[in-house]
Order: sequence, then structure tokens, then C-alpha cells
Amino acid sequence: MKTHGIFNKSHSVKENGITGASVSYYNLTEAALYEYAIRRGEAEISAHGALVAKTGEHTGRSAKDKFVVKDGIVDDSIWWDNNKPMTPEAFNTLYNDMLAHTQDAELFVQDLIGGADDDHNIKARVITEQAWHSLFIRNLLIRPDRKSLPEYVSQMTIINLPSFKADPEKHGCRSETVIAIDLTRMIVLIGGTSYAGEMKKSVFTALNYLLPAKGVMPMHCSANVSKEGDAAVFFGLSGTGKTTLSADPARTLIGDDEHGWGPNGIFNFEGGCYAKAIRLSEEAEPEIFSTTRRFGTVMENVVLDENRVPDFDDSSLAENSRIAYPLHFIPNASESGKAGNPKNIIMLTADAFGVMPPIAKLTPAQAMYHFLSGYTAKVAGTEKGVTEPEATFSTCFGAPFMPRHPSAYGNLLRELIAENGVNCWLVNTGWTGGAYGIGNRMPIKATRALLAAALNGDLDGAEMRIDQNFGFAVPVNVAGVDSKILNPRETWADKQAYDEQAAKLAHMFRENFEKFSDHVDLEVNDAAPRFLQAAE
Repeated sequence: MKTHGIFNKSHSVKENGITGASVSYYNLTEAALYEYAIRRGEAEISAHGALVAKTGEHTGRSAKDKFVVKDGIVDDSIWWDNNKPMTPEAFNTLYNDMLAHTQDAELFVQDLIGGADDDHNIKARVITEQAWHSLFIRNLLIRPDRKSLPEYVSQMTIINLPSFKADPEKHGCRSETVIAIDLTRMIVLIGGTSYAGEMKKSVFTALNYLLPAKGVMPMHCSANVSKEGDAAVFFGLSGTGKTTLSADPARTLIGDDEHGWGPNGIFNFEGGCYAKAIRLSEEAEPEIFSTTRRFGTVMENVVLDENRVPDFDDSSLAENSRIAYPLHFIPNASESGKAGNPKNIIMLTADAFGVMPPIAKLTPAQAMYHFLSGYTAKVAGTEKGVTEPEATFSTCFGAPFMPRHPSAYGNLLRELIAENGVNCWLVNTGWTGGAYGIGNRMPIKATRALLAAALNGDLDGAEMRIDQNFGFAVPVNVAGVDSKILNPRETWADKQAYDEQAAKLAHMFRENFEKFSDHVDLEVNDAAPRFLQAAE
């Protein structure tokens, strides 16, 4: 096997079981990976220098094709209601067949790190058959100093072969697409999909399994920090504004998606960002937009016009078009990827029912309740068959990546909040004045003003009212924000319709939380919404 690049000569891909590849390219940098991706017909270059690739059939994660090996070692630690088991025998067969698939192949290897805290990170070797995938993961994870590569030894291996087609009967999976993770040996196998996000989420899944046992909270969140060192964490599902709101020019960005919180404070798992590209505009998100004009950025399923200028409003390839870029492409990004304990936690929701206030302060018990609930809403047109607002509950704001039971993360978060005296806020970036189709989207200017007031302490000691439906505290007045918007019922022309929608959503919350009620104490159960007359 021929080899090119810098790597530990005693830790080649042969240590990962790969012996028949024709050539392995180790830790290539951007220019070389561009050359291979273009030469091999994997991608094209945009008018502004980004590398643009199409992922084909899979334009998002294949959640139903993800499996965890049930080997008798990790069994008692895994939340099997949420994770599909695979037998060790099936995994080993899959592993051997994927190794055989690399015969005579050209492979690209990146030796990277997941986690900016040296006490709690993992060294992850990512082996791909596509050059653009190698650049993608190089952008997204932390790149070690090149001087350290000759001594690098991985603790986790990801093998990503889109051209490999799994056999459900033989490999114990569901389809020709498979994402299988052995948490004992820390091996991830990805086949039958070109969606690059599967690689980064596999590292997140591994850290979600490893860190709680060390007293470190893994979080699906963005984070930033003020000049004074006051850090903030933003939880939120896709479409709630997690990436947009954390990219604040007045604060230093720590990261936009995955972090840990432990004895040393908070730390980014990644070395890059994976932002949504659809309807991206220079006016609304200038920092993110500027990365699309940088050499080294990878764009997925972004449509180019005849001059190869991106059309971010065109969703013909995918609604879930994405941009992957290293964190230093954001002007005010943190160089260390670390900060102290957060002073504020923000839980973002896009409430399409139009009944939640734009901001509310949560008690620790309420914070745990809403963290375990992980609520947002889909709206008509976003998915086939969705014709009216539809509640979505993704526990811990990241259920697909949670190997352990949600209560393990919820209890850890509650303890850290109490120990560090953290302020917790629920922020609705969804609708006001009516449900989706009747009301309007919460003004981004108002959301930013409310967030700024919460983060800089202006809401400390402010007059609050207790929301009659959800029981949390809502500010009565905030400078620069129309006070009417703070009480969502007052923004509805039909007050009875508001009450009915509020009761409907409250009932959904309580129904969803039943599966957690036996795992939390009375105080958390009592944090449930309480206005149910209309729903009943």
C-alpha cells in the first residue's frame, strides 16, 4: 500500500484492519483535497472559491439506519427505547465486508480530535473514500498541531464508504444504508450514504456515551462568551436559531453545535461549524454568509447558477443544504474553544402554535422539565404530509445522539445549574399573534433585544408575571421591546382561540413527559404546564 502525508508510521490504517487499499492519503490539507475532489469528479468550485458537493439521495441523517452494538458490556448503560441494537456478530460481519470493500481503493485519512478540553477529549481517526468528505471532517473536528501527527494514536475509528451497500439480512440492518457504532471498541461504520453529517454526529454520540460517567455534561448546543467572560449556552433543535443567535458580533463564539460542561467549564467538541444554507442572506447572517466566499469551505447541496454563484434560496437539491467551515472563518471565534462555567442557559423553541412568550425565566426544575421535553414545532410545507403546526419533542434537544437514558443528562444538567447558580431562559423564536398561517414570526430584532437583556443582567430583578399556562416567570417590560409581545395572549385577536391552542399544547407537553415521570422527582413533574380545561 502506498502512503502519502504526515502520520504515525507505527499507526497506519493497517492497525484499523485495512491492508488491501492501493494508496492512503494521510492528513492532507485544503488545497490537496480540493485537487483530488475535482480530479475525481466528486465536487466543483463555486465562483467564490468554496468546494460544492452533492450528496444524492441522502440529504440528511438516516436516523432509522443507525445502530448500536449490544455486546453485553454497554447494555445496561444504553437507552434501548431510542437506540436500535445490532449483534456483535452482525457488526463483525459488516466490519469485515467493509474492510474487503477497501481492496484497491484510494483512501483519505484524517487524524483529528473531538473536544477542546484535553482532560475530556477523544482522538478520532476518520477514513473516507471521498476527498471532499475528508475536507468536511477536517473542517468540523479539531485539527491537532501537525508537529504532533507523527506521535498520534487514535482512540476512535470512523470508516465512511458511501459506495458500500449493506445487506440487511447479512448485516442485521434495515436497508443498504447503515451507520453502526461499537461503543466498546469505539468503531463507527458508515455505508450507503454520502451525507457528511453522519461522521460528525458519530463523534458526538461517542462523547455522549463516554462523558457522563466522568461527570461531564455533553450538550447539543451553541455557546458564546462576553468580553467579561460570562459564557452562555444555547440549546435548540434545527430551525430554532441556535447557530444564528450565538453568532453575535458583541460576543466571542465558542461553537455552534456540540459542547461539554465539566469541572473546567464549557468546551467545544468541534473545530468548525455546520450551518444551514437555505435562504442564507448577507444582511441577516453576515458572519456565516462570509464563509461561503472562503477557500476551504465545503457546501453541501447548494445550487449554483450558470456562473457558479450560489443560489441559497433554491431548495431543489435539498431543504437541508449546509455549509461546513473551520471555526476561525468566523471573525470573533474563540481560539481555545473553551470558557468558564456558563452564567446563562437559553433553551430555544420555535413555537408554531403561537402561545409561548418570547422569553421566560425558568427555575432549575423547570429547566430540567423543558430540557427533557426538547420542544419545537414543524410547520406546514417543511415535510410531506404536514398541513398544520405539529409539535416535535426531541429530548435533551438531541435525542438521536443520546445513547444513555435522558434522565442521566437531565439530572447532570440540573446539578450543574444548581452548583453554579446559572440563570435559565426559555426563548420562543416561533410565532406570535396567532398560530403559523395566521400570526407572524417573532421579530428577530425583538429576540436579539430580549437575549441581550437576559445576558447582560438587565432582567435581573425585573418585574415578572407568572404565565398562567406554563408556570414560568415572564418579564412585564423590557427596554426596546413592545410590551404587548411579552404577553402572547394579548397579541391574538381571538382570545378564546389562544386559550384553546395553549391548552392543546399544554396537553401535548404532559402526554410527552409521561415516559420521564418515573425518572424525575416531584418538583420536576410539577413543572408541567397546568392549563388543560379546553384540551379536555
